[in-house]
Amino acid sequence: MPLYEHVFIARQDLSSAQAEGLVEHFSAVLADNGGTVVANEYWGVKTMAYKINKNRKGHYAFLRSDAPPAAVQEMERLARLHDDVMRVVSIKVDAHEEGPSVQMQKRDERGDRGDRGDRRDRGDRR
Repeated sequence: MPLYEHVFIARQDLSSAQAEGLVEHFSAVLADNGGTVVANEYWGVKTMAYKINKNRKGHYAFLRSDAPPAAVQEMERLARLHDDVMRVVSIKVDAHEEGPSVQMQKRDERGDRGDRGDRRDRGDRR
């Protein structure tokens, strides 16, 4: 089955327990439709780049799943109908990364970003 990663943004006025309950609810939807949730993470309340439905912040949650496309479509449909979910995005990936996501890693654990390849040595010219 294909591998997916999903990110949810829920309303900021929910409690942490309610936001984590949404993750469990959508995990159950995937399981009921023949999929499995490999891992889930609750990222907490984060400030968004722009307002969504008059909200500046939102509860972020992350799921890694192994599910058929029909299960993902049903889960996204139900998430869009749910009043507490502001946004949901699902991405098909080739393989799941091991360990926690980048959002859950501490800055010193992430390692050096390295050379991006888009900068040239400019020397004395600025």
